[in-house]
Amino acid sequence: MDTEAVQGREYRPRVIDGALQRALRTAGAVVIEGARASGKTMTALHAAGSHVFLDDDEMGLLASVAPKSLLDGPSPRLLDEWTNAPVLWNLVRRSVDASPATGRFILTGSAVPADEVTRHTGAGRFLRLRQRTMSWWEKLDEPSGAVSLASLFAGEKPAADLGAGIELEAIVGNLLRPGFPAMTELAPDDAADLLRGYIDDVTRADIRRIADIRHEPAVLQQLIASLARAVASPVSHRTLASDMRSIAPTIDAETVGRYVGLLERLFVIESQQAWAPKLRSRATVRVSSKMHLVDPALAAVALRAGPERLMGDLQTLGFLFESAVVHDLTVLASGLRGEVKHYQDSYGNEIDAVVTLPDGRWGAVEVTLGGAQLPKGIESLARAVAQIETESEQEPSFRLVVTGTGPILVADDGTVTAPLSALAP
Repeated sequence: MDTEAVQGREYRPRVIDGALQRALRTAGAVVIEGARASGKTMTALHAAGSHVFLDDDEMGLLASVAPKSLLDGPSPRLLDEWTNAPVLWNLVRRSVDASPATGRFILTGSAVPADEVTRHTGAGRFLRLRQRTMSWWEKLDEPSGAVSLASLFAGEKPAADLGAGIELEAIVGNLLRPGFPAMTELAPDDAADLLRGYIDDVTRADIRRIADIRHEPAVLQQLIASLARAVASPVSHRTLASDMRSIAPTIDAETVGRYVGLLERLFVIESQQAWAPKLRSRATVRVSSKMHLVDPALAAVALRAGPERLMGDLQTLGFLFESAVVHDLTVLASGLRGEVKHYQDSYGNEIDAVVTLPDGRWGAVEVTLGGAQLPKGIESLARAVAQIETESEQEPSFRLVVTGTGPILVADDGTVTAPLSALAP
């Protein structure tokens, strides 16, 4: 569909496009979930044959009196923000049951609905996709794309490029450039204003649409700030509660856990699960998840961290950069049906990101901001990988050290190094 004719904007290709086409060839209905303003509507419109916007008052009224009529139209039929009319779930399910055709409906939503809405799960009829904010490869004006994740899994090595890295100022600029499509071209101050408004809307309105919240928005904003401070790190609900007691003295870990769950339902935060392979040694695997905000720029705004502060606080910049790498790997891996986890064992070995594919292949990724840390990153990655024995005794398809300022190189032991700005699907 012509997105410019419908929405007034030309469509900018996304990594999810290929996954959406595969899903439409496979299932009767595809559900695209993700944070508000992450581009779900545009992605779905680009693939749709017809559409209905359920956040429109007129369509909302029609959904309440004649919901079946909303299913009529050329396929794929987009039901945008379908959770505004939950009755549509079972209507779509029954319609898909009645026909063997695939690719009939696309449903988009910015929050996971309550369980009772989807108690008829749609298993075998629906496929779910996660739309995340834009990766650097998607939002940069001229990404090099010199290091392809698919090529790394195929065993290919990139050509060396000693000048591939970018300056620290450019890294900070890219981190603060939001991956929300409507914000990517804004001036930094204007983008920061919109991101602050995004946090305000989430805590004042969005979260209260899906649950009864007794605390004020300021408490939830403090929670988001606390999560941003702990980004790319394991953090307990008890620790978060302690961090919030300056503004909510009686808040407990159970309440914080509930609020974290609600933010996950809104896709404002995402957990990076631990990877638990077999080990050669007696070490035990840590199972705590790491938390990330939906977009690194949102985390920076929650921390009130602008360019000047980040340039002078390399520790905070390093955590935000690691979160950006995990975010982008997650986006890029989704095109391969992959997932991104992390690894840490009781001997202190750690892998910042483990990219796993459904066929058992995996890749190990270390993150370091500066190119000067490459030797240390290569060494620690090799040490961690040596502890791991997969069920198939399969070696990793690749070892990769992602930097901000470093070059594209292949080390003597086969480890690839590349800047984040060079990564591509």
